[in-house]
Amino acid sequence: MTDLAFSELQRDCLQELINVAMGQASDKLARYLDTFVHLQVPAIALVDAAELPQHFASRYQQQCATLVSLGFFGDSGLRGETIMLYQLDNVGVIAQLLGYSDDSASEAEMLTDISSVLTTTFLNGLAEQLENSFSYAAPRIISSRDDNFGQKLAYSAEQWQLALQVDIRYQLTDFSFDCDMILLIPGEAVLRLRQILDSILADF
Repeated sequence: MTDLAFSELQRDCLQELINVAMGQASDKLARYLDTFVHLQVPAIALVDAAELPQHFASRYQQQCATLVSLGFFGDSGLRGETIMLYQLDNVGVIAQLLGYSDDSASEAEMLTDISSVLTTTFLNGLAEQLENSFSYAAPRIISSRDDNFGQKLAYSAEQWQLALQVDIRYQLTDFSFDCDMILLIPGEAVLRLRQILDSILADF
């Protein structure tokens, strides 16, 4: 893990790239939902993937939550999986806003659609800054209202070595709807990312 850690300069560079990519995703979500989206500055950390369930357990304890997964594959060794974590307290309001019927199947479809908008916009924005491109697997729901999200998250996380934990809170002005995003990545992808960040820094 120590050998894969980012230097301070690499971390600052990555933070700026993520800020730009999340701004693009936030703008697209605002247009998609026709409302203002408040985006806090994302917090990033490279952690052992096995630590993720414990980190998010307190935040999602006693709340209904859904996880939506999307795999991505770059053309220069960058690859991984994004996981969006949603609290579902008021998701029905947004479903009605977007014209979905009030049932669990439509709710799943809506969250899959929103996840696709957020993750592909974010990853495309990040890839462009890294002079890269990504291909995507179809998004899939890996947990729902009736599942233990901690167990589901642990199962997905254990398939990856590391997690670039990006804590993002999308807060909608008119609706109560927050979500968090995690990037799960293997060690070799972290090494490749560090090389790309060094190349970007060398141009300054």
